[in-house]
Amino acid sequence: MTHPQYTTVIADESHRCADALAGTSPAGQVPACPEWTAADLAYHLGEVQDFWSRVVASAPAEPSDDAVPRPPDGELVGFLRTRTSALLDALAVHEPGDACWSWSPVGGDIAWVLRRQAHEALIHRVDAEQTAGVPLTEPAADLAADGVAEMLEVMVSGLPGWATFTPDGARLRLLATDADRAWTVALGRFTGTSPTSGTTYDEDCAELVEDTPEGATGEVRGTAWDLDLWLWGRGPAGVLATSGDAGVADRLRAIIVESSQ
Repeated sequence: MTHPQYTTVIADESHRCADALAGTSPAGQVPACPEWTAADLAYHLGEVQDFWSRVVASAPAEPSDDAVPRPPDGELVGFLRTRTSALLDALAVHEPGDACWSWSPVGGDIAWVLRRQAHEALIHRVDAEQTAGVPLTEPAADLAADGVAEMLEVMVSGLPGWATFTPDGARLRLLATDADRAWTVALGRFTGTSPTSGTTYDEDCAELVEDTPEGATGEVRGTAWDLDLWLWGRGPAGVLATSGDAGVADRLRAIIVESSQ
């Protein structure tokens, strides 16, 4: 996808999210995040967009950790709309290749922010429509496939330099039947001790690897949109076709639960 396309996605999906939230009670429960209300969802996306608007505005310097105060529930949809505008305005004065702070080892430029914020807006628009009880707006297959790739490349893969990934032989292949794309992830253990916090890790992990169908121990097939929704915990696994070791797919979803809020 092109960088102008990502800008359009941020604008369109954020506006759809705000429109859906405007039509439901602030106390409505978000199905995929039951601890959230519709008001919480509006604040979350608005806060995220506010943060990244400040990141981009200060690029390439690191941003401050200041959190924007939460407005009253009745003002949160309007707050979200203003934060979307602020993010788009900040992005508009930069080139995709400009250096920019990121928490991700694969980030570091405005292009990464554009892509990350496009999919952030897309998945939270799904949350808003599910909360409002309205039919989901299905994106184009190329955007949905890019969502699968972004989840696996950014939200799942990428370890800090002090960590070690030890594969255990389990591999899951994901195939987007309407986009002619496929991905393979290896599962194993993430171990290491953070030099900053001193925390020691030893936990289940997954890493994107070269796509080779011969080495997969499990396989999941479906449309790119169904795969994207499933990876994010917004859609059921039952619409997907699985083969091989079904437990590998369950294991991947368990690994990425913390990344899919």
